[in-house]
Order: sequence, then structure tokens, then C-alpha cells
Amino acid sequence: MSITTSEAVDVNDADGRHDFDFLLGRWRIWNRRLGDPLAEHAANWREFEASADTEPILGGLGNFDRYFVQDFPGRGIYHGFGLRLFDPESRVWRIWWASTSGHGELDTPVVGRFDNGVGRFECDDLIGGRKVRVRFIWNDITPASARWVQSFSFDDGHTFHENWIMSWARR
Repeated sequence: MSITTSEAVDVNDADGRHDFDFLLGRWRIWNRRLGDPLAEHAANWREFEASADTEPILGGLGNFDRYFVQDFPGRGIYHGFGLRLFDPESRVWRIWWASTSGHGELDTPVVGRFDNGVGRFECDDLIGGRKVRVRFIWNDITPASARWVQSFSFDDGHTFHENWIMSWARR
């Protein structure tokens, strides 16, 4: 059986490279973050507002965002930079983060993909001298909103503790 041109599916449309297209544009972000994300049983949550602008790069194989907080608790003015790149061969995304508190370095990238509308990205990292498994989850995605959650595992991924939650609303 042959497939006509009108029936053929372009693998590029379905391979995952458009998974982060929802994030393009300008955002207002409500943050809830643990004061000490490395504390396994911390309960001191801090809330603050931020903004982000996300733009595509490399013909759609990636995007970047500029994240800004006027008054980050305990830090004052804070700038962040997210970089997401898609690997069409392995069909995974890699996400890097850099910020004004990061001493000019990109964090270890989390790696993963979307499945049924939920993005899951993980890596092993060393933060503050401590071995940590990092997880990002993107979910509750609509044209006007999204949710991002960062969690750390201190037991090689057996359990995860949420430490930063962002609720994104389109501006």
C-alpha cells in the first residue's frame, strides 16, 4: 500500500520539536519556592512574582527565555536565562539554566520529553556540594497558562521533594 502526499505525516511535525511552542511569548509568573531547596524537610515557602519573555531559535529547534524578578526573596533583583534545545535524532529536549546567582555558568541540563501533554526532564547534579537528582515537570498547559515544578531527590530518584512551583499566565 502506498501513501499519497496528502496522507503522509511529516515526522518533523510529530517528533517533539514543537512541544515547547506553547511557551513562546510574554509571561507573568507566580512563584512559590522553598527558602532552602536543599533541605529535605523544609517548610519555609516564599512567594514572589516574575516575568519572562520566550523566543524561538535555530529555526524552531530551540528557544530561550529571559526571566526577571524585581524582588527575589533574599536576593533582590534577579535575572535568569533558560535555554531549551531539541535533538531530532534522539527526540529529547535539553534544558539549561543560568542566573545572576550562578557565577556565569550554565547549570547541568535536564533531559527529557513530553508524553500526553506532560513534560518530564531530569538530570543528576551537584548543588551546594550535595549530590541531587533534579526533575522539572511541565503540565497544565493551555494557550494562556502553564505550570512548572522543580523537585529534588536526595535518594537517587526514589522520592522527590518539590521546591519551586511556577504558575505561568500569558501577558
